[in-house]
Amino acid sequence: MKIIEVTGIKKTFSLSAKQRKINQTNEKLKVAISDVNFYVNKGEIFGLLGSNGAGKTTTLRCIATLIKPDEGNILIDGIDISNDLDVRKKIAFLTNELKLEDQFTPNYIYDYFSKFHNLNDEYIEKRKNELFDKFEITKFAETKIGDLSTGMKQKVSIAVSLVHDPDIIIFDEPTNGLDVITAKVVTDYLIDMKNKGKTIIISTHIMSLVEKICDRIGIIVNGKVKLCDTIENIKNNSSSHDLEEVFFNLYKEELGDYS
Repeated sequence: MKIIEVTGIKKTFSLSAKQRKINQTNEKLKVAISDVNFYVNKGEIFGLLGSNGAGKTTTLRCIATLIKPDEGNILIDGIDISNDLDVRKKIAFLTNELKLEDQFTPNYIYDYFSKFHNLNDEYIEKRKNELFDKFEITKFAETKIGDLSTGMKQKVSIAVSLVHDPDIIIFDEPTNGLDVITAKVVTDYLIDMKNKGKTIIISTHIMSLVEKICDRIGIIVNGKVKLCDTIENIKNNSSSHDLEEVFFNLYKEELGDYS
C-alpha cells in the first residue's frame, strides 16, 4: 500500500551574487530537483541514495512540508500536503542541521517539544522514559546540551523528533558524523520502528547503509531520480550485481566522468 506518492516535483532556489561566484555560474536560479517521482509503501524503509548536492535534502524537506515544491504533487496517505498541513502530525523530520540550544537540558527540550504537540503529562513521561532508555539518555537528562558528545546530541535530537510517536519517520543522513556504536543504535532503532509498522525514509550517500536496512531505494543524481526499485532487483538487472557500480554508471551517464 502506497502511503507517500511524489509526482513530478521541482524546486528551484535563487542564487545570490556570492553564491553565483562560488558556483562559477551566471545563472540566478539553481534547479535543486526536477521531475522527481517515486512512492513509498506503508511499513517499509525507503532510501534516497545520492552524493552531496544531489537533491536528497531538498526532496525530504518538500515531503516534510518544510518547503513547497515549485511544481508537482506530494500525497501522504492520499492527502495532498499542499492543502492539508495537519499531515505534519504524522511526520517526524530529523536533520543534522537541527541545533539544540546549548544551555538547555534533554529533559527541558523534550518536555518543550512534547507540549508543542499538545501531549498530556502522563503520555509525555511515559514516552520520555521509553525513548531516553532506548537511546541511553537517562543519565544525561539534566546535563546541558552544550556539554554532551556529538553522538549524544544526535540521540537527543532523535528522541525530541519522535515525541509524538509519528507514523512516518524522515531522516536526512541519519548516521552522518556518528561513531560506529551510535550509528548502530540509530539503525537498529529504524529497523525496530519498521517492524512496528512505521514508514521510514532516509537519505544517505552510504551504500552499505541502504543495503543493510532499506527495502527499496531511489538513486538521485543531479536532482533527478534515475532509478527506483528494490536493491535485489537493481542488482539482478545489472551485469555486475554491484550497487556501487550501478550508482556510478548512472552518475557518469548524467554528469560525465566522475574521476
